[in-house]
Amino acid sequence: MSEAPPARDKRGSRTGFTTGACAAAAAKAATRVLVRGEPLTHVETTLPNRQQVTFSLHRCEWDGDKARCGIIKDAGDDPDCTHGAELIAEVRLTDDGRVVLERGEGVGIVTKDGLGLEVGSPAINPIPRRNITEMVLEELPEGRGAIVTIHVPRGEEMALQTLNARLGILGGISILGTSGIVRPYSTSAYKASVVQAIDVARARGSTELVFTTGGKSEKYAMALLPHLPEEAFIQVGDFIGVAIRHATRRQAALVHVVGMMGKLSKMADGRMQTHAAGSEVNMELLASLAAEAGAPETLVADIRAANTARHVLELCAANGLTHITGLVCRRVVEQCTRHAGGPLEVHATLVDFNGTLLGQYPEERRHAA
Repeated sequence: MSEAPPARDKRGSRTGFTTGACAAAAAKAATRVLVRGEPLTHVETTLPNRQQVTFSLHRCEWDGDKARCGIIKDAGDDPDCTHGAELIAEVRLTDDGRVVLERGEGVGIVTKDGLGLEVGSPAINPIPRRNITEMVLEELPEGRGAIVTIHVPRGEEMALQTLNARLGILGGISILGTSGIVRPYSTSAYKASVVQAIDVARARGSTELVFTTGGKSEKYAMALLPHLPEEAFIQVGDFIGVAIRHATRRQAALVHVVGMMGKLSKMADGRMQTHAAGSEVNMELLASLAAEAGAPETLVADIRAANTARHVLELCAANGLTHITGLVCRRVVEQCTRHAGGPLEVHATLVDFNGTLLGQYPEERRHAA
């Protein structure tokens, strides 16, 4: 089998391979080296999506008792913090017929419930666990077992660029991947992290959650809601719809949506995926809310022709029309409540770029930032 280079997706960008796929291939290679007593330069493997590919080995070492094989992760054109990381599998053979996975350098350890993994276990997600085990079993003689330790040099440093610590994964990265393939700028990984963060918060007893669109809005939300634990604050990015639905499924009682004018304006218009490429601010909606707030027709016309949601805020501030922010929050609550599809109380808070509280709904919750 010839080595399969990363393919291109429909948009022409290079796809890559997940940490789980690389770990499984490295484990398969190390097991084969031990069983056959011969060095390897390449290893063929089956991805979780059942596609067969061949990886080049970055290292292949053995001393009779154990073997270590490493593969450099190529994430394709995806801006992944683990692109270029080496996934090393160290394998020792046993006589009990079992495949046991252990964490080595740079692989996180699970410290909180809600991740679908046992507390104290390596942060190797269920599908990669199964894939690693299957690939090792393909190489083992009848009745033999193996202890497989996964290492990721610099993994602890890479984990600082992820939400792992918030989720209770400490000491390194998670070994991830559902298909084995990484698609450039894929939304699936971020959606999965949002769902996982909600699961962790609920498992730790938080019924009141805070959804923010990024780091700045989260910082401001923490100042506004200091009584809540850190895990209750979840950066949902553009995926407010995914987060609202999952919070409902997990029987959260109350969700606070905290953000700035641009994202909240899109939510107010019913856009439950707020990426700039997927939705634009509806100036007609903001103009109608301004009219509802008592704006003169000249201001309504200016808002209709405004460039951005921030520009609308500036126009309203210059004309003393402060009530529009509360109306935007009211619409956010209405749209998110409708999208929830179940019993979920939603509150909305609008802040500016300095964290100043501009509007809330329900309005009786208003307090100083």
